[in-house]
Amino acid sequence: MLINTIKRLVMSAILFASLLAAYHDVQASEEADFEVIMLGVGSPPPFMNRFGAGTLIKAGGKYLLVDAGRGVTQRLWQMKIPLGRVDGLFVTHLHSDHVVGIPDLLLTGWLSSPFGGRKGNFNVWGPEGTKSMMHHIRLAYQGDVDIRVKDQGFSLENVTPNTVEIQAGLIYDQDGVKVTAIEVNHGELIKPAFGYRVDYDGRSVVISGDTKYHPPLAEAAKDTDLFIHAVGAAKPELLASRIAWKTILNHHTEPEDVGRIFEQAQPKMAALHHYVTLTNGQIKPPTLDDILARLKTTYSGPVTMGADLTRFVIGKDKVIVIPPK
Repeated sequence: MLINTIKRLVMSAILFASLLAAYHDVQASEEADFEVIMLGVGSPPPFMNRFGAGTLIKAGGKYLLVDAGRGVTQRLWQMKIPLGRVDGLFVTHLHSDHVVGIPDLLLTGWLSSPFGGRKGNFNVWGPEGTKSMMHHIRLAYQGDVDIRVKDQGFSLENVTPNTVEIQAGLIYDQDGVKVTAIEVNHGELIKPAFGYRVDYDGRSVVISGDTKYHPPLAEAAKDTDLFIHAVGAAKPELLASRIAWKTILNHHTEPEDVGRIFEQAQPKMAALHHYVTLTNGQIKPPTLDDILARLKTTYSGPVTMGADLTRFVIGKDKVIVIPPK
């Protein structure tokens, strides 16, 4: 009898603590003026638990999206953020897993509905080739656009891309929010590729984009509040089975090297996303625990293993991590 009573009290205490933590998480998010949301941490495999590459940054009233992979629109609306609310899309590079969600964002965000509602151009920044991509995406859906203009009276302006092809340096400066493009090294044939740093009110976040080990990125992220880095990993037996696996991995940063970059940068909070974990179906990919163990051999600071809908509230003195519910 006494044991059962103690068990009930313990369970009640645990439940209360969980509810209190959830309340504080929601309160922190609602009061935040600088928040980062991982919409998708996946790579090309169409996994249900990891949607395509996409990171939303809410800063100073601006909604800035870095990359638009598979399912980015579902994740935005899951967070009750209208697609038309996105003020700007920043493309790291033109691999399909980073841009395949753009047509949906462009066209569904144009609709006159609670989940759409864009007013004005669809603003995009990206590397050389982005203008051509956006032009042809728009042309590919000309039939849909013509129908909606004639049938529903939609404005062409709200479905027209405004595209800027960028070079490294400051590329965006509005209402106290600054975005700096950082050239990274995704391989000799994938140039240019960029990471991005967003600064607001003395705080900052850096998103690596896809890159090999690249020490200049650590310098650009020095003492940042939040540093989010992509990672690639494979088991040795997979790499020994076929040279193509090595080629893919050579375009990404392995856990030990991500740790070295974090150690050089010393962010308040480090985080991993865009997990390129290779498998041929028989040889299983490394687990997140495997990746973390390898990373911890070269990095001693705090790190978050990102997941879809992980949120980071960037406060004045610390970064609050809100796991997905």
